[in-house]
Amino acid sequence: MQKYKLTLSLLIFSLLPLSLLASPFVLVLSQDDLKDIPSTATDAGPAESQPEWDEFGDSDSKPEHELDPGSWRPIFEPDAVNSSTSESNFDPEMEQYYSAVEKMLSAVSDGEVGVMEESVAEIEELASAKGNLHAQSVLGFLYGLGQIKERNKAKAFLYHYFAAEGGNLQSKLAIAYTYYRQNMYEKAVKLYAELAEVAVNSFLISKYSPVIEPVRIHNGAEENKEALRKSRGEDDDVFQILEYQAQKGNAAAMYKIGYFYYFGLRGLRRDHTKALAWFSKAVEKGEPKSMELLGEIYARGAGVERNYTKALEWLTLAAKQQLYSAYNGMGYLYVKGYGVGKNYTKAKEYFKRAADNEDAGGHYNLGVIHLKGIGVKRDVKLACQYFIVAANAGQPKAFYQLAKMFHMGVGLKKNLPMAVGLYKLVAERGPWNSLSRWALESYLKGNVGKASLLYSRMAELGYEIAQSNAAWILDKYAEHSMCVGESGFCSDSERHQRAHSLWWQASEQGNEHAALLIGDAYYFGRGTERDYERAAEAYMHAKSQSNAQAMFNLGYMHEHGQGLPFDLHLAKRYYDQALEINSAAKLPVTLALTSLWIRKNYADSFMVHAIDSLPEFYPRIEAWVENVILEEGNATILTLFVCLLTVLYFRGRQRRNAGEVGIPDQPIEHAPPAAN
Repeated sequence: MQKYKLTLSLLIFSLLPLSLLASPFVLVLSQDDLKDIPSTATDAGPAESQPEWDEFGDSDSKPEHELDPGSWRPIFEPDAVNSSTSESNFDPEMEQYYSAVEKMLSAVSDGEVGVMEESVAEIEELASAKGNLHAQSVLGFLYGLGQIKERNKAKAFLYHYFAAEGGNLQSKLAIAYTYYRQNMYEKAVKLYAELAEVAVNSFLISKYSPVIEPVRIHNGAEENKEALRKSRGEDDDVFQILEYQAQKGNAAAMYKIGYFYYFGLRGLRRDHTKALAWFSKAVEKGEPKSMELLGEIYARGAGVERNYTKALEWLTLAAKQQLYSAYNGMGYLYVKGYGVGKNYTKAKEYFKRAADNEDAGGHYNLGVIHLKGIGVKRDVKLACQYFIVAANAGQPKAFYQLAKMFHMGVGLKKNLPMAVGLYKLVAERGPWNSLSRWALESYLKGNVGKASLLYSRMAELGYEIAQSNAAWILDKYAEHSMCVGESGFCSDSERHQRAHSLWWQASEQGNEHAALLIGDAYYFGRGTERDYERAAEAYMHAKSQSNAQAMFNLGYMHEHGQGLPFDLHLAKRYYDQALEINSAAKLPVTLALTSLWIRKNYADSFMVHAIDSLPEFYPRIEAWVENVILEEGNATILTLFVCLLTVLYFRGRQRRNAGEVGIPDQPIEHAPPAAN
């Protein structure tokens, strides 16, 4: 463990898959964060009583809609619910609840405001008259969004509070996020800890793996076509080529297709039958990763009858093929005594063999046995080091263990903000994350209104990627986004305000594009009052994340004294930084530096006035170029015309200079323009 001690002075890790294009959650640990306790301390807090092993679930598996009461899964995945529910129907009250929610979703899709009002009235009746906690949760969402109901944060919080008290976990997540935004860590940590535990238990109990495949449907201002293409499932050309290769006997392709079906990736629904078929074909050709996953399938009983003996056989075969992660599964079977006699010594040996070959699961499970003192002396500090390495590799349960350590002050100094941030990362991997899959499927089918509503529901729960997606849909699709306000479709102002609120929340969570758009909103007065100072603050936030556009905008504001002091030197510095960050900014930066040179050397000349008047005339010029030049194919004429003007300008300047004596130009000193 000497190599871990050497790196404890500065450890940085992130859980990238949770938010792919926003800045990742970064945790920096110094030696001061480590609690000063003996390596084998026995008074560092009680050992955990519940089993928290990494790979396989126990026999009491539950479907997602039972793990997340009130989930909309019966609406979006009725077949999966029916196959996992012993009773054919829900009770009448829940039937009424699901009927009203389904009607609301259909009305959003079809743009039928009247039907939406009827469905919301039914939901309100259930929430108020019958006290249905899941209806209360939906009503809280509608008040928070301002859809059919007046936008009222107080009422939204009240309905979510009652729903959470009754056991609705999505309302608990919404309240936890509210506390989190207000830095009320004492309250937030309790809720996030409970929700993170549910998420972690769902990793164990559910037969399905806790893999998340978040998709940001936009890349900056444009649609993220590449990511969306990869999410089209069996309709994706690349998937079809892969399937063709698998059918021709390519073992690697067989494994990949089985993997996609097993975890439900790239827009495919989970299908363990198909996964099992492809893995079985791949192992016939000696493909080791398929052997490991067959071992997992038999240990989980995923689509087959659970058989620990077969699980161990397949894992052993994979390990013999030098697939070291399989040793972690073997260690689990020995520590639990599944299919073999309990043997903690052999379990530790297998976990260590996996960890020595950089397997995150091996590190995590070594942390667990040292934290609990299972077959080894209890060593909290060593457990912490193992969890850090596992978390650095993106192991979600390691984040959970570190969150508990920060929360309780066990092994690490108590730090509630850090604990809340880590609990939040884990909690967002809970079963309610299915909303993301349904929203993406709706968007891919062209059902923008339903996608927007689902992303908005997730946004309320604190998912940055959903906040970003919902805001982008509102901006991109405008009136076609099916944005519904208190009394009908949203006006432009209402839609801009809603998008502004979502972008703001996303920017708070590190989304630099969102911070940039917030700056634009304040600069141009879109969805809010024009405020150059707040625009500059937003651009500074985006600039801190090395955003070239934000640096360019800050340079422009310094050049013109808008919201920032008039300072040509700082303007040039920001322009130069923008070019250093992004070489694609060469043309606009070159033009900006040219403008800066003219402003410095020819202050108060007609050229400076012409440059300053461009923002006023730009919209009209842009429309003329789009409607006349581009559509009529006269771009070449325009280019020649601009070149002619340039030549005439320099010829005229040359003639003027010829009549002067050879006195070099002197810089003209000038004062900053008076404030408007």
